[in-house]
Amino acid sequence: MAERGRRPTSRRDPGRLPPAPQARDKLAFLLAFVPWLMEHDRVTVDEAAAHFGETPERIRRAVSLIAVSGVPGETDAYQHEDLFDIDWEAFEERDEIALTNLVAIDDAPRFSGREAAALIAGLQYLAALPENADRAAVTTLVHKLSRGASAEPSAVAVEGGATVAETLALIREAMDRGLQLELDYLSSRGERERRRVDPLRVESIDADWYLRGWCHLRHAVRTFRLDRISDPALTDAAIEHRAGDLRLPEALFEPSPDDLEVTIDLAPEALILLADYIRDGTSTAETPSGRLRTTLRVSHFHGLKRLVGSMPGVVTVVAPESARREVAEWAAAGAARYRDGT
Repeated sequence: MAERGRRPTSRRDPGRLPPAPQARDKLAFLLAFVPWLMEHDRVTVDEAAAHFGETPERIRRAVSLIAVSGVPGETDAYQHEDLFDIDWEAFEERDEIALTNLVAIDDAPRFSGREAAALIAGLQYLAALPENADRAAVTTLVHKLSRGASAEPSAVAVEGGATVAETLALIREAMDRGLQLELDYLSSRGERERRRVDPLRVESIDADWYLRGWCHLRHAVRTFRLDRISDPALTDAAIEHRAGDLRLPEALFEPSPDDLEVTIDLAPEALILLADYIRDGTSTAETPSGRLRTTLRVSHFHGLKRLVGSMPGVVTVVAPESARREVAEWAAAGAARYRDGT
């Protein structure tokens, strides 16, 4: 072997062997060594020695010990599949370590391929945001999820993140420099207006990002969803309102006197998802079917349709009849388009 004739050295004192590890140290090392080998697929003895601060000879002894370790089967006798195994040819001829059979530790629950793909999609979205760009941790975690899943994750790519990321970067630049922003905003009613805004705070809920700012058109604090912003531009005008000078409510959305009250039935586990739409003190009762009945407030029926459409089978509109009719007609129109192939 390439390293067997070389005098082992220690990081602590070159030219001298490190002190012999105690039994507890040996166990701790092995508990860390096996998962590390699983993560790195194939490594050299020198790489392992450098990583753990051990001598190459002790690494070789540890590999030999792993190769005769395992968990006995149902007969309490060791069979070949009950023991760890390595690529002996690579180990003896090239000083490489590669586990070829895993026992016990490999029986831990794993993400399914679909679960891993969903998590990878979320990580890709986070990596597209300015504060997470070029972060090695995101790349490393994606690699671990891909290798640790019980099946190969589906190939997935998250689109549309670049525009939001660019808008977010521009907003933060405006906040840092104390300048107003101009932007086109598409409201939930489908109306597009040019706004001039003093940016106050950026917040996120799930995968959506929001800007809270003083709107010079409305002369009040307003909340803007970043994926509805287009053509944002930095102005030369200094901001006139700062977050410390205004009362910013804890909730991202505040009720208005013009809001519509809508009674709904929903699955109990979905109640927390609608917390921003339910006013404090609103009563919630269980129905005979086991669902919850409560009242939420929406600014208009267009927003209600979007909300119900985002939670299919989870939310049912009960009253008023006008709200039920709006949602039913909207759903029927959507289904008709699918039948027509449009």
